[in-house]
Amino acid sequence: MPISLLTALKVIPWGDVITAAPGIVKGARKMFARAQDEVPVPPAPVTGDPLQQAQQRIQQLEEGLARLHTQQQAAAQLLESLAEQNAQVVQVIEILRARSRLLGWTTGVLAVVCVATLVLSYGGFGAR
Repeated sequence: MPISLLTALKVIPWGDVITAAPGIVKGARKMFARAQDEVPVPPAPVTGDPLQQAQQRIQQLEEGLARLHTQQQAAAQLLESLAEQNAQVVQVIEILRARSRLLGWTTGVLAVVCVATLVLSYGGFGAR
C-alpha cells in the first residue's frame, strides 16, 4: 500500500529539519565561497639560490595542502549533517510503512466485519 506524499510530509519532523537547515546552508555557502574565492596564485619567482627556491615552493605547497585539509573537514561535517537528516527521514518513512500496513490490515478486517454484520442482520442479500 503506497504512502501518500501528504502523509509522508505530515510525519517528517519538520521542526528538526528547519532547525538544522540554516546551519547546513551556512556551512555549504562558506564551503562554496572559499572554493570560489581561492584562486591559486602562481609562486613568485625567486632569484638566487636553488635551495631557497625549493624551500619556498615547499612552503607554498604545504599552505595549499593545509587549505585543502580545512575544506575537506568542512565538507565532511556538512555531509555528516546531511546524512543524519537523511537517516531521520528514512526512519520516519519506515514508521509510515509499518503504520500503513497496519491500517491496510485493519481496513480489511473491518470491511469483512461490516459485510458479515450486514449479511447476518438482514438474513442474506435476497431476503428482503
